[in-house]
Amino acid sequence: MIMKYYSYIIFIFIALGMASCTKDFLEINTDPNAITPEEASARYFITDPQYRLYAPDRYPYWRAHLIHTDRYAGYFTFGHNGCWWSDELGYSYSSGYTDAAWGWLSGFFGSIDNYLSLTEPGGDFENELMHATGMIIKGLYYQMYTDVFGEIPFSEAGSEGIVTPKYDTQMEIYTGIIEDLDEAMSTIGDNAKTGEGIDDLGENDLYFGGDLQMWKKLANSLKLRIALRAYGAEGASFADVAITEALNAGLFLEEGEDCVMIKDDVISQWSSSAYGDVWHNFGGQGSKWHVGQNVIDNLRNNNDPRLPFYAEPADGGVFDLVRPAEDPGRSQFPKHVDFVAQVLTDAGVPYTRTDHGDTIVTIDMPEAAYYVGQPTRMGGDIYSYIRPEFFSRPAPEIPAQKNSGTNMWDEIVLTTAEAYFLQAEAALLGFGGDAEALYQSGIRNAMSLWGVSDGDITTFIGAEDMALLNGTPEQNMEKVSIQRWLACYTDGFEGWAIVRKSGYPSDLTLTLTDPEIYGLGDIDGRYPERLRYGSSVQTQDPENYSIVIGRQGLDRQDTKLWWAK
Repeated sequence: MIMKYYSYIIFIFIALGMASCTKDFLEINTDPNAITPEEASARYFITDPQYRLYAPDRYPYWRAHLIHTDRYAGYFTFGHNGCWWSDELGYSYSSGYTDAAWGWLSGFFGSIDNYLSLTEPGGDFENELMHATGMIIKGLYYQMYTDVFGEIPFSEAGSEGIVTPKYDTQMEIYTGIIEDLDEAMSTIGDNAKTGEGIDDLGENDLYFGGDLQMWKKLANSLKLRIALRAYGAEGASFADVAITEALNAGLFLEEGEDCVMIKDDVISQWSSSAYGDVWHNFGGQGSKWHVGQNVIDNLRNNNDPRLPFYAEPADGGVFDLVRPAEDPGRSQFPKHVDFVAQVLTDAGVPYTRTDHGDTIVTIDMPEAAYYVGQPTRMGGDIYSYIRPEFFSRPAPEIPAQKNSGTNMWDEIVLTTAEAYFLQAEAALLGFGGDAEALYQSGIRNAMSLWGVSDGDITTFIGAEDMALLNGTPEQNMEKVSIQRWLACYTDGFEGWAIVRKSGYPSDLTLTLTDPEIYGLGDIDGRYPERLRYGSSVQTQDPENYSIVIGRQGLDRQDTKLWWAK
């Protein structure tokens, strides 16, 4: 068994080059015998589940992240003139796109299960402290997985002899995750690292460099996230206890302790992808996208200094919008032009509009001066008038080209800012603490992560109403939710979950009814609450599928999850 994993270690080093420093990689790549059986360690296996959960290969990164969760979260939009994809994509079911998300998340289990099996009692590299880090990764994984699909295999997953494990309810999954996190934190205790020499995760740990006390803080922060998400859901009596335990433990990520994963610039984008893979390598204007209107509006309208870090000003320019010769476009022309003009007006753009009879409208927009978010779910009828030059693209670091030496924005796992916002939310719910102080610490850390200067942060907190919890309880909760949502920008999985749980930003959750403007999809304009299961589930596991449908609801995108508002 040792030789089996020893060979796999060599494969990981050669194929990925990411499990240790560059010097070690080059040495091993030159002489595979540089790794002796005595040097074999589970530390070489933690890297795989870490990066595959947050930077998987091209197929899921494009189809799960960008097509689905980033857009459901309101962060990004397709559907501009020249884009290959309608912004209705993802709102109308496509088995190919959904199956990519299901295949990745359901298949990821093998990666983390392998690490846990190696480090568990009796495993080839038995180490209870390494095993504890695996349990925390497992918690991150299952929270993401269940929040996308709802009920999924959990308690029987990986059990020997069970080919089709049962699907557990979300309440069962949430309580199971919390139990695992509690066990992991207890195991870690006061330990600083997993061992000495080859037993130390060290730099192979992409999240914390082997610092177990940071892992413990991550686990407690994740516990609070999960407990607050469950809070108020039917039967979630465990949530109150878990929230109180997490708060009393006082172990949260603090300033400078963000759990983010630096994007690798060595591994091929086919194995570990990034936004830049789609942006640059799919080619031309067709593979580009814009920042969503809700993101830009919430930043611009509150003088938020993160705006230039999140987006670029719209290109602007002079453009003729031409009336089609035939219906339905001909009769819809005034409505479409007025809609686009109103978006520019609402964004504060001092454009000029010149109507040339009833056939041409000229829009003259200042160049590279104003931030304008593109409305979500633009339909095919209005496509011609959603000029790419009218709207803001993501800031360059976000879709930076991979393997080019260009700085790429890190992958968010769980940030210090979110830990503070979670504590602020708990305070507003009556669990104790100074909600406004915690909220402002969240804002400060969220802005600092993106490189905003201390002076600009202080100015914002001192001058902007958005920095104060001075309204009704619901208004204060709205502020906390929106700031937490903004802090998760580029992490569509968590951003989408925040919207579904809190209902904010409320504009995102509205049911759209005008097919001449919006792409209503096959959920009739309703907000997507989940992804459908992979098509293989119905054919390969019909019995469990039938049980889930009877308990959770129809396998549709608008079926609400257990905890959703």
